[in-house]
Amino acid sequence: MPNRTTMTEFLLLGFSDIWELQILHVLVFLVIYLAALVGNLLIFMAIAFDHRLHTPMYFFLMNLSIIDLGSISVTIPKSMANSLMNTKSISYAGCVAQVFFLLFMLGSDFSLLTVMAYDRYVAICQPLHYEAMMNSRACVQLAAGSWISGILFSVLHTGNTFALTFCGGNMVDQFFCEIPQLLKLTCSDSYLSEVGVIVFSVCLVLGFFVFIIVSYVQIFKSVLSIPSEQGQHKAFSTCLPHLTVVSLFVCTGAFAYLKPTSSSPSALDLVVAVLYSVLPPIMNPIIYSMRSKEIKAALRRLTGCR
Repeated sequence: MPNRTTMTEFLLLGFSDIWELQILHVLVFLVIYLAALVGNLLIFMAIAFDHRLHTPMYFFLMNLSIIDLGSISVTIPKSMANSLMNTKSISYAGCVAQVFFLLFMLGSDFSLLTVMAYDRYVAICQPLHYEAMMNSRACVQLAAGSWISGILFSVLHTGNTFALTFCGGNMVDQFFCEIPQLLKLTCSDSYLSEVGVIVFSVCLVLGFFVFIIVSYVQIFKSVLSIPSEQGQHKAFSTCLPHLTVVSLFVCTGAFAYLKPTSSSPSALDLVVAVLYSVLPPIMNPIIYSMRSKEIKAALRRLTGCR
């Protein structure tokens, strides 16, 4: 049986063996990818080139757009290329790179979403201290901390996973290299160390998720005390979409990594993987650009439209 010293490639799960359905898969993923690409690039450009949006909230949103561009570029292009070339293979090095960069982006994404929740909490619940607490230096440090935590998270899991011996074949039951599916290919009980690290990481993520929920409970309590209906609407329109994205991301990701893996691939595994790895990067620009008058105005100024 192949082991990690002789393994040269893995085989990824295709969405279908029928050529017409493969083309449909490519077209659907292409539309999703281009929409995420254009949406996140527009947000990045609007914030970067409009000084009116040089505020902490939009600074973090610009970082989120960069992360979303990276995360969706890790999985979708390879899946489309395999369908077009009617192949399932990904090199060993390519699989390592895919795991590393996806976990790096997902870890940074969640850290930044937590920072954004904290930013909204300070802005709404402690408005008099907002400028002092969220000054430019603090914002840069929080954003840098999000990126660094993503790197550390990725190095830990990628190194731990590929230090294991693979002897259960090379068929990965997912359309990208996903750690739970890779662990099915490892020998004996050697995978238990990574399982332990995954459980610890998910518990840590859920802890931060509780922090986000508590922050939003405090925000909503403060918002409901605002006498102005316009103020309430503005606060809710900012916070509720953010909470929706965080909840979707955490719940589907935790389900994917904590659910016992089955011996055969299932449609549920594919759907959950799409929900946590593909959907958030396309939802973020839709939610934030469609519901933000400031970004809409910036985009109009950027494109010269009135």
